[in-house]
Formats: sequence, structure tokens, C-alpha cells
Amino acid sequence: MKKKNQESAQNAKAHIGIDREKDKHRQGTLIKFKKGLNMPRKRKGKKMKTIDLFAGVGGIRIGFEKAGFETAFANDFDKTCKDTYDRNFSAPKLDTRSIWDIPIKELPEFDLLLGGFPCQAFSIAGYRKGFKDEKGRGNLFFRIAEILEEKTPKAFLLENVKNLRGHDNGKTFAIIQKTLSDLGYHTKEKVLNSMTHANIPQNRERIFIVGFRDKKQCDKFEFPEQIPLTRSFRDFTANEADDKYYYNDKPLYKRIKDDINSEETVYQWRRQYVRTNKKGVVPTLTANMGTGGHNVPIIKNHKGIRKLTPKECFLLQGFPEKFKLGHLADSKLYHQAGNSVTVPLIERIATQMKMVLD
Repeated sequence: MKKKNQESAQNAKAHIGIDREKDKHRQGTLIKFKKGLNMPRKRKGKKMKTIDLFAGVGGIRIGFEKAGFETAFANDFDKTCKDTYDRNFSAPKLDTRSIWDIPIKELPEFDLLLGGFPCQAFSIAGYRKGFKDEKGRGNLFFRIAEILEEKTPKAFLLENVKNLRGHDNGKTFAIIQKTLSDLGYHTKEKVLNSMTHANIPQNRERIFIVGFRDKKQCDKFEFPEQIPLTRSFRDFTANEADDKYYYNDKPLYKRIKDDINSEETVYQWRRQYVRTNKKGVVPTLTANMGTGGHNVPIIKNHKGIRKLTPKECFLLQGFPEKFKLGHLADSKLYHQAGNSVTVPLIERIATQMKMVLD
């Protein structure tokens, strides 16, 4: 798979005429694209269409559809996402082919490209390998660039971990910015936190990059402003939960019971100690909640000490109560929740984009 991804990336870059320039002061690669692409035609009286890449279980899609957009295509290579995704959307269903295996000419017409492209290569949890990630996750950005060049949508939204901006002393982000500029897009980016910009009690910082082909639209666009946090994590957690989520009769209980003593605080077990979230909100929900469970937030109630359930994790990402979870192991559901986005924040960004695109 590693060899296939490398060959696919090399062939794709050659196809679009990328001119590589090696800079001895950088370990990244500068990308030059052809300019002068045609502007996409406007659709009058119709909803603007989006394609949802690296879609996960559809968090970005929900946010944009709430803001008045229509989804034309959705893709994610993680086949475990399909069970959850397809339970919640009638059409289009989730395409699980590798993004490299989907001919760009087969993509339907669309106005906006949406992509929470894989962040593990740029996050602390992913060891910050960036474009050098051996699994090819960092290079997936260049597939986005190819699609933007060939399909020329009027705008896009990209989402990633906040560490993207500082990765490799800023070189990675400089490559991304230059690539998007060479494609003819005007961009803005900002780090937003779910607890300050979405009224969701989760301390989750992510970087959002918006791009517009029309400079006036880009200049006019503004990211959502901060709003008060009026809800507690208790508004998203149930009074009762299945016994399997409680630590009361488990070996770990003796090690954590003295440190977890408040029903108004969220905790985490960090393998050797209990971490208290001093802000009184849920710490960042991460994809690796599904790998051993040590990052799943812990709360206390009248019955004892327990970890959050997968359903509660989805609710703390702003997914609607009616959102259906796939018939999967809890570890997979935790992974899906942590790997998703905070839906109300996406909706606010989408609304701002729609205002300047209409």
C-alpha cells in the first residue's frame, strides 16, 4: 500500500504539470501550478453543491447542509465509517475507494470542496511527520490540489489540527499556502475552539482554511466571532449508562477513586495519573480514544465513576440526538467521534461562506 500511494502521488503530480523546486533551506517541496483557470459558472435558483472528502461519518456534511448547501459526493477510505455514515444519509452514500483511485473526471459538478484531510501526519498524536508520513496521509493534500485544479470550484474549506501551522517550523503550512495560491485561490485561515466559537463544552482547537477564487469574496469573508459558552458537559451526558462504562468493579478503580471526586469536573486517566480538566469542560476528544481507552474522558455521578459513552462523545461534537451510530465495537465508535468535527462550528463557518457566495 505504501508503494502504491507513493507511485500514485508521483504519477498524479506529473499529470498536472507540477514543477518541483528543491530548496536547500527547506525540507518541504514547493509546488507550482498553472494559473489562468476558468471561473466556475454560477447556478441561479439552486443550492450550491459540495463534495465531502475524507468525510468520516459526515460531520462537515451536516454542518453545511444545515447552512443550506447540498451534498453531491462523499468519500472516505475508512470502510468502518460507511456503516455509520450510510445510516444517517439517504444519498449520496459514502464512497470508500481510495481518493487516488477515483478519476477526477468522474466527480459530479460541485461549487465547494470540503475536506477534513487526515491530520494524524501533522498532529502530536501522529508524531508530526507531515508530508513524510509513511502511510501517505500527508500527501493526500496534493490530491485535493489536483481536484481543485481540474474542477475549479468557487470555494473550499479545509480543516486540520492547529499544529499544522507550526509543523516543521512553518514550512509545511507555507507549502500548502503556496500551492493554493498557485491554483488561483485567495485564502484565509484561523484557529477556532469549539468551546469559544460553537457553545460546545469541549476544549477543541482546529485550524480552518477557506479559499475563494474571487478575491472580493475572500476579502469579504469573516470567520465566526466568539460566543458565550452557556452549556455544561452535564447537558450532554446521561444520568445512567450501561455497567460496562463504570470503573467501580475494575482494577483501575482503586488507582483513580481518590482523585475523581467531583461531579462537576471531567477527568482523564493518563496511564500513570489522573488529569483534571481545570476549565470544567471536556478535553479534546481524539481518534485514539479507540486504542486502549486511556483518553476517553471520565466523569462521576451518583452511581460511581465511569467514562463517557460513544453516544455522549458524538453529542459533545454537536451531532444531533437523532444521529444513528453504526453497529460497531465501541473502540470504532470512539475513533469516529474523536476523528470528527464539531458540527455547530462547521455550520457557523458554512453560513459565513454562504453569505459571501450568494
